[in-house]
Amino acid sequence: MFATIYLPNFYLQAATRHQPPLRTKPMALIDEKEAKARIIQLNEAAEKAGVRKGMTPSQGLARCLKLVIKTRSHSQEKLIDEILLQHAFTLAPYVEATAPGLCTIQFGRQPSRLSGQTGFQPVTIDGQDPRLPRQAGCLSSAVKVSRVIEQLAECEITAQAGIAHLPDASYLAARLARPVLQIDDAKKFLAPLPIETLAIALS
Repeated sequence: MFATIYLPNFYLQAATRHQPPLRTKPMALIDEKEAKARIIQLNEAAEKAGVRKGMTPSQGLARCLKLVIKTRSHSQEKLIDEILLQHAFTLAPYVEATAPGLCTIQFGRQPSRLSGQTGFQPVTIDGQDPRLPRQAGCLSSAVKVSRVIEQLAECEITAQAGIAHLPDASYLAARLARPVLQIDDAKKFLAPLPIETLAIALS
């Protein structure tokens, strides 16, 4: 069984983590290190106002005068990723740092992917191994993951999670979760989804 924890709009979350009042306003993110600044991420309010990825800040402001332009915070991105991994390791000792703002956890026995090349490696944070002993009790995976999502929220981090028998299915479930979605029958879950949604798992 796998769980994927996904932080939507990761870069934008990092840039505005300690600015809750901004979350309801149209926001867009740029990377100031790029030669020509373009919007790389935006929230739902900005999208509804007609702002799109790839626009320049001036083009975004032309669509929405109330648009708040933020720049990436690399230090906050690193910190949030570390917090994410620390919480993931409270669920199981096998955690993959899949991508920025995204991690995959395997419950149960040692992952078969550990033989040879694999992403399921002991991850160190500040030079230390954050893996913790298994907690006593028989709480379901969904309950445990839900608690982690709540704990992340207390850290001002918005997260959602998916649980499934395969990592790709758990990732797709995480993208659709509000905030936790467990898939017991992948075929039944995937059958009615449009191709555009399924393409998320391959992106």
